[in-house]
Amino acid sequence: MSFKIDRGLFKYDFIDHHAILCVPVDADVKEIRKRYLQIARRLHPDSKFAESDEQKQLGNELLSKLVNPAYEKLYSDRTRTEYILILSQTGKRLVQESTSVTLNTDLAKQLAQSPNLDPFYRSVIAKLAQSQYDSLEQVLQIIAQVSELNLVYLMRSAGKSSATPLPAQPKVQSGTPQPINTPKNIPPEAAPPKEDSVAEQYVRRAQSLIDKNQFAQAKVELQDALKLEPKNSHCHSLIAMVYLKQNQLKMAKIHFDNALKLDPNDERALQWKPKIDKALGQQSSDHKVTSSANNGDKQPDKSGSGGLFGGLFGGKKK
Repeated sequence: MSFKIDRGLFKYDFIDHHAILCVPVDADVKEIRKRYLQIARRLHPDSKFAESDEQKQLGNELLSKLVNPAYEKLYSDRTRTEYILILSQTGKRLVQESTSVTLNTDLAKQLAQSPNLDPFYRSVIAKLAQSQYDSLEQVLQIIAQVSELNLVYLMRSAGKSSATPLPAQPKVQSGTPQPINTPKNIPPEAAPPKEDSVAEQYVRRAQSLIDKNQFAQAKVELQDALKLEPKNSHCHSLIAMVYLKQNQLKMAKIHFDNALKLDPNDERALQWKPKIDKALGQQSSDHKVTSSANNGDKQPDKSGSGGLFGGLFGGKKK
């Protein structure tokens, strides 16, 4: 079985072992070994992930032809030193040839423009590593995506002292480079297939967790998504629903407000925000009445089947 990757550093006749393991290009030996063991356990024929003979065979091929060679190259001091030197020279060469470099993924384009190069790069690499080998059929696509990130990171690192800018897209007319985040300027027939951003991947995982009523984990995924795309109205409205499910009405209101500021037509926010405003108003009135009474010990009902939360979701009314 042949594994061909023609994007990122692979496009320049360079085997990107860091992308295969999904570790940063400056990862140390300890990090490399830890990551290798995670992948090896995932791809082992006796792994619980191997559901069929075809999956076992594919996993074994990936392990023997991609993962093991990458680990051997990066773990040995001698071969790693030589490899890193070539990697650095490749980055410098690509800076000089920057007009010929094209970026296919939104994530690579975002990294090319990010003012926080290192934190953004490491955050994205770490998140991609979590699911890199979950679907064996998608492994090569993710490796290619990681390799594009490595290419951008190397070029920006090598070009810090250079006046040569990192290209946004191929030039349409001589002397007129396209902005990096304006795919709408590319003719439709020439535009590369759009891939999900990392934030969208977070959202998908969060929605799956919400469907399983695992709201705490879903909230973490959405918080990570908002760190990358703080102006994503869909993320705001979805995390608002998570807070609503957890009966945290004030936090839900904040994110529904943000969603509507970013997208006044967000259906979820339009549906739920008025109900939350009404519930919070009622809550405030009840608090005043309770405070003027004898400060009883009864706590608000947070069971989800009654109180404000139950009322919002159609629970039994008392």
